[in-house]
Amino acid sequence: MKKGLIALLVLGVLAFGIYQWAVGFNNTAVQLKETSTKTWANVESAYQRRNDLIGNLVKTVQGAADFERGTLKDVIEARAKATSVSIDPTNITPEQLAQFNKVQGGLSGALKSLLVTVERYPDLKANQNFLELQSQLEGTENRINVARDRFNATVEPYNVLIKKFPGSILAGIFNFDELAYFKAEAGSEDAPDVNFDFK
Repeated sequence: MKKGLIALLVLGVLAFGIYQWAVGFNNTAVQLKETSTKTWANVESAYQRRNDLIGNLVKTVQGAADFERGTLKDVIEARAKATSVSIDPTNITPEQLAQFNKVQGGLSGALKSLLVTVERYPDLKANQNFLELQSQLEGTENRINVARDRFNATVEPYNVLIKKFPGSILAGIFNFDELAYFKAEAGSEDAPDVNFDFK
């Protein structure tokens, strides 16, 4: 009788320990995933700021009557594509990030073409509104880079937690999937720098 009670007590303590471990793992994983989700929202916010600035830039450039319409059309179409792609921040996959990155890269390329074309328009280059928007765009590009780096920094501890044994077992039970890292678009390391200083 006494041995049975001791065995039952040991099993109870063991079961409670496993329960506490599972709850601790789940709560930590939820917290880390929420941090990544919030950080992804900051990435999207930085891109939204860029999209808003590009809209204002296009309106300013449209004021130059003889400005190349094809260049403006490319920027407008690329901006529309970029704003049409959205990602579920609770389930960020490499495929979603690749698609997001592709359309954002297309917009960056169209914007670079627009800014290079502006070189041929001295009146536009001297426009104070244009210069201010140009400066804000440069700052926004820096914000985007910082936001992407911060996102990757928050994804790492979450992914490590759910991939390390024995957490990987609980991750499968609780349906915690790996989050994708933001990666640069293929070939971006070879992209030429754009000089935003038209003075």
